[in-house]
Amino acid sequence: MNYEFLLCTIENKVALVTISHHPGNKLNTQVYQELTKLMEELEADANVQAIIITGDGNEAFVAGADIVEIAGLDTVGMMDLTQITRIAFSKIENLRKPVIAAINGEARGGGFELALSCDLRIASQNAQFAFPEINLGVIPGGGGTQRIQKVVGQGTAKELLYFGEIIDAYRAYELQIVNKVVPQGELLSTAKKWAEKLAQKAPVALRMMKLAVNTGSNVDLESALTIEATCYDGAFATKDCKEGMAARLENRKPNYIGK
Repeated sequence: MNYEFLLCTIENKVALVTISHHPGNKLNTQVYQELTKLMEELEADANVQAIIITGDGNEAFVAGADIVEIAGLDTVGMMDLTQITRIAFSKIENLRKPVIAAINGEARGGGFELALSCDLRIASQNAQFAFPEINLGVIPGGGGTQRIQKVVGQGTAKELLYFGEIIDAYRAYELQIVNKVVPQGELLSTAKKWAEKLAQKAPVALRMMKLAVNTGSNVDLESALTIEATCYDGAFATKDCKEGMAARLENRKPNYIGK
């Protein structure tokens, strides 16, 4: 795994992905493409069952998009970049393995959108969130207008989007944007504990759970219930399901094999 702007380590079935593109770990075409490629590799790696994404340093998770790159694009170039962005974030959102965002600082614009693409979000006390695009005369183009309203509701989403103002980690927790706020020094250890717990779960069941939640949220209730039933049946048919039930009856820890 050789990448210019991403660092990746794997331990205890958890991959820690660090975006390292200074200043601010900002997103550009290459970072998006590297994220997509690395996620594909980690999805195929049987030694990885959960993933953490964070930013390098203590100042920024991702401070936004690379304005220098964007300012030099024409309309066609911007359309291409928007598609590259969409592919990267959709890959993370729909990955067959759980992804945790460990938000260690600024998460603005594309950084906020990246965090929303993850399954779970843990923020340090100094984390900040904003959609500043309105102040640049544009709107979020990486899914921000759609994903944020699914988390906080349309009214609060419009407030965040229309004003483009910064909120701190505790306000983000109140709005259920993040699952937990911890001191900066405990961020990665907390994220790793969560990821290691997830890595011990039945892999197929987790995959089916994520599929049911993500897909079901985009359709009507009856269709969502059909999706849930199909995913349930898929998980029930696995060897891991039999192992999980046997382990419960025998009062022991299950040994899941992902089949």
